[in-house]
Amino acid sequence: MNRKWTYLVAALAMALVLVSGTGCKKLRARDDLNKGVQAFRNARYSDAVDKFKEAIELDPTFPTARLYLAIAYFQQWIPGSDEPDNEKMLQAAKDQFNKVLQEDPKNAVAIEYLAQLNYSETQGIKDLDKKIAKLDEAQTWYQRLSDVDQKNKTALYSLGVIAWAKWYPTLSVARAKAGMRPEDPGPLKDKKAREELRAKYFDMINAGIGNLNHALEIDPKYDDAMAYLNLLYRERADLAATPEEYKADVGQADLWMQKTLDMRKLKAGITADVTPAAAGQ
Repeated sequence: MNRKWTYLVAALAMALVLVSGTGCKKLRARDDLNKGVQAFRNARYSDAVDKFKEAIELDPTFPTARLYLAIAYFQQWIPGSDEPDNEKMLQAAKDQFNKVLQEDPKNAVAIEYLAQLNYSETQGIKDLDKKIAKLDEAQTWYQRLSDVDQKNKTALYSLGVIAWAKWYPTLSVARAKAGMRPEDPGPLKDKKAREELRAKYFDMINAGIGNLNHALEIDPKYDDAMAYLNLLYRERADLAATPEEYKADVGQADLWMQKTLDMRKLKAGITADVTPAAAGQ
């Protein structure tokens, strides 16, 4: 056997060893993933984290394991708690979701979890400016989710909710400064404040209304979206430039409030009709 042939045989043998080793590691990684999923389903999230980490160590290119790892961290995070370990859990979840997105920028699951994380973080924020800044982050993620998955009604609904969450506290302060009680009819009595707030928030409120309407185009029975349309129209009315505009917005709010009540009654009726039959099967 000549030297060139000897080298070729040796190279092929080494390649087979490497392929065999790689394949074995991938199989072990998938076994760890399955064990991690089982632990996750049994709410043993710490055990699940260990298994998902092992799977990633065996196969760093295993996106499913990394996604599950991020979700396992997320499940252990408690919104509103400022305990150091809780903050570490939050950061670990964000880090892993972002690593998923580095490999797959359009991974809708990772984007949706990051959107939810950022929105849930607002629960523990009392300072209004900081809360709005965090809502801006959540809005960015929900908009990204909507861009990736244009039929995602939850993303559109959440964008509407965020518009309301950013506007309502500011409106409440403005009404209080104007000496208006919550039940007093609008629009805002202070004309200067009304015009300043209209210039700053009117387009944002309209965008929120547009997103909620889009969510209802996807799901015409989406009663939560109807409920927030009622709120946004009712609170946009306080920025009305004329009595006619105010009346029109209040009319729209009343219409959506009634639609919400009707849809929830309908859904409750459907549930009442279906449940006994299912129990009798």
